[in-house]
This record gives sequence, structure tokens and C-alpha cells, in this order.
Amino acid sequence: MEGRRLYIGGLPYSTTDMQLEEIFSAHGTVESAQVIIDKFTGRSRGFGFVEMGTSDEAEAAVNALNETDLGGRTITVNEARPQRRDFGGRR
Repeated sequence: MEGRRLYIGGLPYSTTDMQLEEIFSAHGTVESAQVIIDKFTGRSRGFGFVEMGTSDEAEAAVNALNETDLGGRTITVNEARPQRRDFGGRR
């Protein structure tokens, strides 16, 4: 695994940035933890991103936390892929 940035999906809507940081800090240094919030409703969108200190720590977190239960929901943890910019040919 090359990256340190992880995607976390399936989060309970009540999860906070602080809780996300706490969960992942058991597996290494957390550089940042962010639950993505819908800009119109102000509520969690049920996913977030965590940046770990090293790629080894990120890999350890994926191995330990992927497909585990968090607040009654099964979370997905994997390496975040760069966002694709697809404008459908429009400019």
C-alpha cells in the first residue's frame, strides 16, 4: 500500500471527527480525520477520510478495521483513490 490517506465508508451518521481520530489512533499517528458533511443539510454523509502518519500505519489500520462493526454498521476502510474529474465533456 502506497498512500497514507484512507477512505472510511458506512459510518454511523452520528460519528464525529474526534471519534474517527480516536478509533484510528490505536493503529498509528493520525494526521487528520474528517467526516464528510452534506453542505445543504449539515448532516454526515456517512463517510470520511483519515490520513495516517505513514503508509505502514495506514495499512495496519485497513487490516484491523475494514469490515468491522462501528455503532451497529459495518464500515469499509481502504486506501483513498484520487478524485476523478469527469465533467462529461463540458467545460
